[in-house]
Amino acid sequence: MSTRSPWTCILWDVDGTIIDASVGILRRLTVTLEHFGKPAPTRDELAHWIGPPMYESFQVNVGMTPAESTEAVAFYRALGKQEGYTTDARLFPGIAEIIQDAHAAGIPQATASSKPEVQVVALMDHFDLSPLFTAIAGATPDEKTLSAKSDIVAEALRRLEAAGVDTDRPVLIGDRHHDIEGGAEHEVPVIFVTWGFSWPHEAEGAQAVVSDAAQLRRLLLVSDDSSDGSSDGDG
Repeated sequence: MSTRSPWTCILWDVDGTIIDASVGILRRLTVTLEHFGKPAPTRDELAHWIGPPMYESFQVNVGMTPAESTEAVAFYRALGKQEGYTTDARLFPGIAEIIQDAHAAGIPQATASSKPEVQVVALMDHFDLSPLFTAIAGATPDEKTLSAKSDIVAEALRRLEAAGVDTDRPVLIGDRHHDIEGGAEHEVPVIFVTWGFSWPHEAEGAQAVVSDAAQLRRLLLVSDDSSDGSSDGDG
């Protein structure tokens, strides 16, 4: 029995899709915002923070100026580097297995994350997923030069194409409206996962919405169960 996919390549958001890094994010946000005299978010308010670039979130969520936001991002990222980018991070159930099976089936994959690329690489290395990706794309360290989801999707597709991958039928797996909007700019359909940090309305415009790994698997991987005991060849 072989496995194929209706897609020629798969792009993955990271935070809220593959990885739950919420414990560390909340802790670092609390320290950072208190340092700058701003109110810290509750866990329920993490949906305002996880997904968009931090440079943008500090301005939108607590009213920082661009200059203040740049300083806050640097402070926040320094905390992350000090703690270790993988501290308290965990995989969402069943997702690593899908990535592994897609790789085994020969389906090229890439990350397309607004998280700084150095952190994405560290996380993928930590969970032994790096060898399964043809490309690992994330934001630039300043989170300004390359951070918009549409730009990161474009960069992920560019790297896949440079590796000789057929990008005619890509799909993006994500958990925020930024994923849907970023994919739409490049005509990349999005499968929206509900186990991340999002509001219900954010799924609008998605190709499909899934609530667990089993549902996602059925949309990404199809088993050719043609070996049912008959000897009619490929039929």
